[in-house]
Amino acid sequence: MKSEESLKVGSNEMELVDFRILKEEDGEVYEGIYGINVSKVREIIKLPKLTELPGTPEFIEGIFDLRDIVIPVVNLAKWMGIKEPDDVQKRTRVIITEFNNVLIGFIVHDAKRIRRISWSEIEPASFASGSGELDGSKITGVTKIEDDSVLLILDLESVVQELGLYEPEVNDMTHVIDDEKFSGVALVLDDSATARKIVKDALENMGFDVVEAMDGEEGLKKLDELYAVYEEKINDNLKIIISDVEMPRMDGFHFAANVKEDERFSQIPIVFNSSISDHFSENRGMEAGGEAYLVKFQGGAFYDEVSRIVRAHMK
Repeated sequence: MKSEESLKVGSNEMELVDFRILKEEDGEVYEGIYGINVSKVREIIKLPKLTELPGTPEFIEGIFDLRDIVIPVVNLAKWMGIKEPDDVQKRTRVIITEFNNVLIGFIVHDAKRIRRISWSEIEPASFASGSGELDGSKITGVTKIEDDSVLLILDLESVVQELGLYEPEVNDMTHVIDDEKFSGVALVLDDSATARKIVKDALENMGFDVVEAMDGEEGLKKLDELYAVYEEKINDNLKIIISDVEMPRMDGFHFAANVKEDERFSQIPIVFNSSISDHFSENRGMEAGGEAYLVKFQGGAFYDEVSRIVRAHMK
């Protein structure tokens, strides 16, 4: 979807597809409001004829052929454990998404509009458990919209992992040799504790000391703390920054723009590490000052790019 092209790099804004899931409870029908980043949406279509797959989880409705590509289709209401009303008019749609280089369709009851929202208006789902589970669903962030309604941002990547369609290639670090270990500090930004651990383990395996941050705001604070320790020698000690893109409060692009505008840190290389796998986001990452844009998580590619960039800055 191309509406995102008007977004300015570093604006700390995102565009969401606003979609709805209907829920029946105690004889009443309620409408849940949800969102997914436009960058992850290929297209939105009417529900096609599906081929059922025996032996798959109940929330897998089947597969269909989209221009010679077989797409698995997930019923989001079933995945979230929501009882769907039977006799309510639904404008059923399938949102075709691509992230982590995987194509997958999600059945929703209606797709309303595209909303532009500042990441500063999105709060982490702190009310959820540590795993991000809430009433059977996975929520990564919440934001208020008109009429004091709440829009929930779903962690759809967890569906892909549950299905086994995507597994981080954490063991693909065959290039790491003891006598090629690096030194110094690496700063890692990601709102997912699981993703931070994967990146942290990879960087520590390469020899770096790792400092973690949950979003761009905390990332800037960590940079100030590191500068208080190293001062003018910050460039000799902080070797690289690895940043996610989608993060509440301040996203990776806005964070990078702030870093590049600060003369204390402007020479420190930034690598984006994101589940968003479209070329437009990759270009935005380069415009924001990134030196590489990686799709989560391929250990070999991660090691190659980080090694190349750190070595180049050591010359």
